Amino acid sequence: MQSIQDPRQQYPAPPYPQSPQDHPGSDATLAPKADHGETSYKGSGKLTDRKALITGGDSGIGRAVALAFAREGADVLISYLSEEQDAQETVRLIEEAGRKAVAVKGDIQDEAHCQELVNRAIGEFGQLDILVNNAAYQMNHTSFLDISTEEFDRTFRTNVYAMFFLSKAALPLMRPGGSIINTTSIQAYQPEPSLLAYAATKAAIANFTKSLAKEAIEVGVRVNAVAPGPVWTPLIPSTMPEEKVKSFGEDSLLGRAAQPVELSPIYVLLASQEGSYITGMIYGATGGRPIA
Repeated sequence: MQSIQDPRQQYPAPPYPQSPQDHPGSDATLAPKADHGETSYKGSGKLTDRKALITGGDSGIGRAVALAFAREGADVLISYLSEEQDAQETVRLIEEAGRKAVAVKGDIQDEAHCQELVNRAIGEFGQLDILVNNAAYQMNHTSFLDISTEEFDRTFRTNVYAMFFLSKAALPLMRPGGSIINTTSIQAYQPEPSLLAYAATKAAIANFTKSLAKEAIEVGVRVNAVAPGPVWTPLIPSTMPEEKVKSFGEDSLLGRAAQPVELSPIYVLLASQEGSYITGMIYGATGGRPIA
């Protein structure tokens, strides 16, 4: 059993010593190291023999969710863009938990790739019970005028179109009791001008979640979303100016960024039978900043 801790001092607070990274960033060189639950998350069989597909599962929130799902008894397929080393570490953690792990490289902007991810999950596991649309693209700009059409399009195709592609492919194959979980953000509710394109996609994800939930429940599938605040992942030093990285999360009530493991229990709840009466909801995990 974990000892009770003061959440303000539970994890490192700014200033962070992290140096800039090339996009999409690597977990292996994060400073301080991110906690995905490697030594702290304890499973209790909440997802025994479930089969899950998680996008962006190589690092950050995706890795923490993959690890938690595996320790709860699920087999997991993760998709990732290019970070082979990070993806293989996630695979190792899943297999160390005694579950089957599959890692598939590719760009979820492509509808055919999204269809192949669902087909691969069905082929590997025989079924698909949980879809986590988590992968995201963001870039930071001092002015809206600096956002190119190509970047705006990439942000929407990665964050919104891929969710549409994957949900459309997966829903007809999911059994009653299945769960779709999308990752939105506090940016959907308190958008920063420097993240205009990303924030707009996260608002779309929240809206999509509530709308799809009304249809998906007709076949017994629940649809929810998690809205994180600042979370310490490779996306931060690979997309934000160095001065923002060093102070990342200091504006939360806890005075620090979240660690990925602090988000994963919410995904477990939403995927599990304990969450059977929860659908069409957005769960905030923002360190105290409001999402209403």
